[in-house]
Amino acid sequence: MSAAALVVGGMVAAAPQAAAAAPKASSHSVVNPYSPAYKHAYRHGVVPTLQQHAKMKAWAKSQPSTAAATGPETLAYGGGIDGIGVQSGHSKVYLVFYGNQWGTQGTNSKGDATFTGDADGAAPVAQEMFKGIGTGNELWSADLTQWCDGPNVSAGATSCPSNANYIPYQSGGVLAGVWYDNSTASPSAASGHQLGVEAVNAAAHFGNTTAASNRDAYYVILSPHGTNPDSYQGQYCAWHDYNGDSTLTGGAVTSNYGDIAFSNQPYNMDSGAGCGVGFVNSPGTLDGWTMTLGHEWHEMMSDQNPAGGWTNQTGSSYNGQENSDECAWISPGSTGGAANITMGTAGTFAEQASWSNDTNACAISHPIVGGGSSGNTVTVNNPGNQTSTVGTAVSLQMSGSDSASGQTLTYSATGLPAGLSISSSGKITGTPTTAGTSSVTVTAKDTTGASGSTSFTWTVSNTGGGCASPGQKLGNPGFETGTASPWTASTGVIDNSSGEPAHSGSWKAWMDGYGSAHTDTLSQSVTIPSGCSATFSFYLHVDTAETTTTSAYDKLTVQVGSTTLATYSNLNAASGYALKSFNLSSYAGQTVTLKFTGTEDSSLQTSFVVDDTALNAS
Repeated sequence: MSAAALVVGGMVAAAPQAAAAAPKASSHSVVNPYSPAYKHAYRHGVVPTLQQHAKMKAWAKSQPSTAAATGPETLAYGGGIDGIGVQSGHSKVYLVFYGNQWGTQGTNSKGDATFTGDADGAAPVAQEMFKGIGTGNELWSADLTQWCDGPNVSAGATSCPSNANYIPYQSGGVLAGVWYDNSTASPSAASGHQLGVEAVNAAAHFGNTTAASNRDAYYVILSPHGTNPDSYQGQYCAWHDYNGDSTLTGGAVTSNYGDIAFSNQPYNMDSGAGCGVGFVNSPGTLDGWTMTLGHEWHEMMSDQNPAGGWTNQTGSSYNGQENSDECAWISPGSTGGAANITMGTAGTFAEQASWSNDTNACAISHPIVGGGSSGNTVTVNNPGNQTSTVGTAVSLQMSGSDSASGQTLTYSATGLPAGLSISSSGKITGTPTTAGTSSVTVTAKDTTGASGSTSFTWTVSNTGGGCASPGQKLGNPGFETGTASPWTASTGVIDNSSGEPAHSGSWKAWMDGYGSAHTDTLSQSVTIPSGCSATFSFYLHVDTAETTTTSAYDKLTVQVGSTTLATYSNLNAASGYALKSFNLSSYAGQTVTLKFTGTEDSSLQTSFVVDDTALNAS
């Protein structure tokens, strides 16, 4: 599997943005003092723990009713922020597995990413859930089709006019991509600002580098087991926001790519029953996981740039809440209670209801209305699982149909093997460059915004049925000869002193660590055999005397040729070694130079220690 690429070189700025979105109106503020969003305004759509929710309900019950005539739970339109209120197109959900604590990545039989550090098997379930939305005639997501935005919707409106831009029924699934960002460890308690920066990094990774490409995009930042993002433990289970929110801890996150919608999705099974373990099923380990994923997606769809979409503005105890907030933790079997939702062939998932203005109730199932009631149905024909060979050109014409006559379908695809692309007319062409199996989803969209998708696997084999010259290709990979060759290294880099122990054996490459302006290099040229997959890996330990937690003064850059694979700094300092790996299969048949460059400023040492390098061809 391809390892994560680190966004570097000024692509993403993380400084506070002075002229971000307009401040939220006080009418949108959360008034319940027991809500985890109270005095944490960026925690939009926050899911409180069951214990905290009980406190919120008790406080609300004690308050006099001051609700408007529309009712205490009625939602109203916030007027949009940057012209955005809801996701009025087909949603593109990107799952970002944030931090190398997720472990080693693999792939299951359904093409889902799996991770050795995922003790509860949560990652593939998240992928299947988002693949399944809008399939099998599920109507849990149809509640969203009543919400809208656009110039014909007035701020304060509690229903949508017929000429509004409605959220369409999300037929065919919404999963658009998966990224394992294992370039560094996820912080033990990531701030809201750090989570926002990771979302902007993800937009760059997926190539969504324009405002238009992010208009219907949503980045779920999934933190690994054992971490405590935004200090969620004991308070809440998830929240969502967008990068321009000036109330984020640390300030708004600037972006050259337009507004970025994202969510904070902790590994909330770590909170047990407080975050929904066993809420619907027994043992129900992932009940709260899928419920909170669904909760935040529903709220992002109806309030993409909070609080420019649909929120409670009644002044009641529900003030500031979104559609799913108002229906959180209703017991299964009760009216509007949580339930298992079956989604096509993806499976059954525990979900909660969301508030519906048109029925004045929490809806776990809802007819398709608004832009969906008269919408078209798009079907994409499944071509069956595909097989190809590295280096051999392919051509596959996709086809589909529309329930309305005269519609033109525009095609797109995710998960295509490296070297292949799809035209807007649905023709997949190119020459595969890398062996492996991919999960491909092809989506067709008509001029009304209706869309449909189909998924299949695509297996690419090496020429001749295998790699002609597999195995380790680096010379002196652990530096145990006591000399650099065939590496080229700065004086003193190959070292066996006890000041920084080796990962294994006695010798390692120790770059910098002088506490003065200094540059060290380490490089080796290597040939990657044709027709082979290739993985470059090494163990890295970063030790520093720098005390800053925000500024990268000393840096280690890792390159293949002139391409930067990753940059590490004094901010990555940690005890012990961490394994780093990168997929270099696209360089098959080439001779490339692998290079480490360590640069240190004029004071306070940072040591970059590299050991047990490998370039394995298979």
